[in-house]
Amino acid sequence: MVVHAHRQVKEAEGLAQEIRRVGRDAHVLQADLADANACEAFADSAWRWKSRVDVLVNIAGADVLTGEAADWPFEKKLAALWQVDVLATIRLSRTLGQQMKGRGSGVILNIGWDQSEQGMAGDSGEMFAAVKGAVAAFTRSLAQSLAPQVRVNCLAPGWIKTSWGERASDYWQQRAERQSLRGRWGTPEDVAKAAVFLASPAAEFINGQVIPVNGGFRYE
Repeated sequence: MVVHAHRQVKEAEGLAQEIRRVGRDAHVLQADLADANACEAFADSAWRWKSRVDVLVNIAGADVLTGEAADWPFEKKLAALWQVDVLATIRLSRTLGQQMKGRGSGVILNIGWDQSEQGMAGDSGEMFAAVKGAVAAFTRSLAQSLAPQVRVNCLAPGWIKTSWGERASDYWQQRAERQSLRGRWGTPEDVAKAAVFLASPAAEFINGQVIPVNGGFRYE
């Protein structure tokens, strides 16, 4: 398994060690996916490591909600999201997808957002709807391009308790729980389980789909 890292190389190495402890091989590759040349180099290195890539999960994303980036102006946030969440997803998927197709098999999973279709008010809603809506639309088209050899799907998480969710105000805590039919925040594990299923042979007839992982969305 190739583990990508940008700045958090130490954390990526720790994850690689955990993977090795359960009997799987793991290799860390560092790249700034906001850079087009770095994307191409990363894709080339990932493929050459085992002379193939079976599953590509495009989960890298720019964090514009926490830390220094939380205070950036709207357009700077949008530009960062577009470079990493959209363009890197497109570049890696097209490059590795064509190699998968030539080899005769492969799976690509992209990460969208469950509210990108109906929209959400506010700066964050506008940014993420534009960015993740683009990822969803690209997914559907790429599935057409790479069929039948390669399956391409998009996971669309809802309210998932990441680092932002841990520190969110009472308003957002209550809204997240209220808008899920399961009455709770989602967890990274909820998304991971869905990804494992879609990457597995059990999902062999699921292709070109955008699949919400949100416990069921409650419309208000």
